[in-house]
Amino acid sequence: MKKQIAVLALCAVLFALYSSAQAQQPTKIFRIGFLDTSTASGMAVAVDTLRQELSRLGWIEGKNISIEYRFAEQKSERLPELAADLVRLKVDLIVTTGSPSALAAKKATTAIPIVMATAPDPVGSGLVASLARPGGNVTGLSGLAYELITKRLEILKDAVPRLARVGLLRPAGGSDLQLKDLRPAALALKLKLEEIETEADAKGLESAFQIVKKKKVDAIMPTSNRRFFAERKRIVELAGKYRFPAIYFQKEFVDEGGLMSYGADYDDLYRRAAGYVDKILKGAKPADLPVQQPTKFEFVINLKAAKQIGLTIPGRVLERANKVIK
Repeated sequence: MKKQIAVLALCAVLFALYSSAQAQQPTKIFRIGFLDTSTASGMAVAVDTLRQELSRLGWIEGKNISIEYRFAEQKSERLPELAADLVRLKVDLIVTTGSPSALAAKKATTAIPIVMATAPDPVGSGLVASLARPGGNVTGLSGLAYELITKRLEILKDAVPRLARVGLLRPAGGSDLQLKDLRPAALALKLKLEEIETEADAKGLESAFQIVKKKKVDAIMPTSNRRFFAERKRIVELAGKYRFPAIYFQKEFVDEGGLMSYGADYDDLYRRAAGYVDKILKGAKPADLPVQQPTKFEFVINLKAAKQIGLTIPGRVLERANKVIK
């Protein structure tokens, strides 16, 4: 009996030691790369939404994840270098915003999973084989930017009486696929598009608005672009300075005092991107996770901004808004 008790006591001690050792084993910290073409300050709202949702899902910075942030500071040519840097760090996953950063990440690695938070046309740009079966190492969310820009033009026509000429701000350099459907839509709406290429910085935007003023446009609209999003405060201030009615692609422009916005709910997209991160870190393969599209859309109107430029927005337009700021 004494021998049996001694054996049991020894087993208990060994089990306690084993349990203690297991408890002291450090939790693996997954490294997540975040790659964006714009700036840290410009993307702070989106990054915060992503981090909050990751935290809700149990992924907390410093505890079981670390995030390596890389911002190209409005210089797209830096994206390949920044993507390569994340690959050298051997991150476990890369979150990207927009097509340029996603394409740079995909070119840099075929092994590390890539989650697109917002990609306008992932199939057309070659990021995935199809939405249902992405294949490869890329999956995530499509932002429908190309489809929604024509809807914004329609809203602008309804909101601004006698609208005839629209100043379209587009980023300098390269082609903009958003124009493919926008140009014929403008013709159908009997609107003249004045396309203005601009750098997304203080000097470039000021110059662009001076050009828009000379062309005597009735309203302005920027294309959906991460660089414009990062400079949203400056763009809104210039629109107010030159008294141009404007419609933007995200509600954050209205938060800065802009007139109107219509687009996908980007907060929802970044929350859903966190869901992809969660699944992949738990073992899912990007190739097996279908690319999803926006399910929530927002139309926001700021009547304060309308009053400042002397614009009366028709009641039928106000009735369609999800939110009206008075």
